[in-house]
Amino acid sequence: MKLLKDILYKVRIEQVVGSTNTAIEQVVFDSRAVKPFALFVAVRGTQVDGHAFIAKAVAAGAVAVVCEELPAEQKEGVSYVRVPNAAEALAIIAANFFDHPSRKLKLVGITGTNGKTSVATLLYRLHRGLGHKCGLISTVETRIGQQVIASTHTTPDAVQLNELLATMVEERVTYCFMEVSSHSVVQERITGLQFVGGVFTNITHDHLDYHGTFAEYIKAKKRFFDQLPATAFALVNADDANSAVMVQNTKATKRSFAVRNMADHRARIVENQLTGLHLSVDGHDVYTRLIGEFNASNLLAVYAVAVLLGSAPLDVLTTLSDLEPPRGRFQLVRGPGGTLGVVDYAHTPDALKNVLLTLNEVLDGRDRIITVVGCGGDRDRTKRPVMARIAAELSGQVVLTSDNPRSEDPMAILNEMRTGLTTTDLQRTWVNADRREAIRQAVGLAGAGHVVLLAGKGHETYQEVAGVKHPFDDVAVLQETLQLLHK
Repeated sequence: MKLLKDILYKVRIEQVVGSTNTAIEQVVFDSRAVKPFALFVAVRGTQVDGHAFIAKAVAAGAVAVVCEELPAEQKEGVSYVRVPNAAEALAIIAANFFDHPSRKLKLVGITGTNGKTSVATLLYRLHRGLGHKCGLISTVETRIGQQVIASTHTTPDAVQLNELLATMVEERVTYCFMEVSSHSVVQERITGLQFVGGVFTNITHDHLDYHGTFAEYIKAKKRFFDQLPATAFALVNADDANSAVMVQNTKATKRSFAVRNMADHRARIVENQLTGLHLSVDGHDVYTRLIGEFNASNLLAVYAVAVLLGSAPLDVLTTLSDLEPPRGRFQLVRGPGGTLGVVDYAHTPDALKNVLLTLNEVLDGRDRIITVVGCGGDRDRTKRPVMARIAAELSGQVVLTSDNPRSEDPMAILNEMRTGLTTTDLQRTWVNADRREAIRQAVGLAGAGHVVLLAGKGHETYQEVAGVKHPFDDVAVLQETLQLLHK
């Protein structure tokens, strides 16, 4: 239990009606979750405005309300606090309510279009291998030591985030590695957290359905680094043209990593095969189980973070060599007939291109690659024809299929993808809206020495169709199909 005046510390306040000595036992922004002695924060969301539920929250037992606009009817005995930005206030309040857990461990944020999950997960696994008790907050899962909690968002809401970090502190976690999405920055979810470091992997066109323009998307990512304190480090990928922009206004210590350009930390690919990568990292040889230049970049970022956090470089490289890729990130699935499957989360043009370029390199050409790919519904439509074009240019054959169509007509999405294909491309492209059947079709087209790439869903264990999530796991379906068709 805390007093309202204490959890309002550093919140920008415009007006207070009632007492700030009110005792608060819960901070909530969903009126359905309100319990007695709760503080309800009325946040304006993209779909719902919390101000419409103030009366409901008060009726359910809320004793204080934080809002941007005071309600016309105010209940006696309830405190009302008007603020200019309720989302920002919620984040600061949550940090205060849970006693600033981010200050009691070493929190590292990873942002970028591609590679966030891989870098965060590999950092978690690496530091566990180095003997530390760690936390992970990612698209795939949240981990507190060995405890696993399913994730619903790339970055949780501010209340959940601080509560998770507080639990990590109670469990004596010393490092937490967390994906930071552009949405979370704009929606103030990470406001009030103290990071010891930030990592920028890369940025390509994505989430334009939310941000509107690429410039706004860059601005959202950059704001994370703008907010880092002088005591933190800001590590950026010097192979990305926007890396300098990300850190131009940061107070943090700037550091860089690169595979192709000059940087503070460099890696050179000595050998790239389906069995893994042989790298030279800052002049030291290391053999890893991960594949492709994009993974060389991810591994280098992980190495650089560990060194910046104080680990010995040779200890880091030794542990790095034992790491396996996260689930659904260039995950190999071998079939009995010599057919090889690869499952990858690649759901942006750049990510798909990276995976296919890697397969082209290790297979010495595109003709042995059969790509199954789709695009999500209710998301950026501009990338649909681009994704299809990349798949056709870098694969021998393509099967266009559903990803997560959500509320859209699956065939409408696929028809938009087809507009990116030439007449020649269409001759070796199939369209099948049923993802399970599309996978069966691709495996049926494959023979010994062929690789079937399932792109777009990776670690996901569901498919969202017409607003309903149905169980669907690319890895499980591919394993089952390979067994059935190649007995």
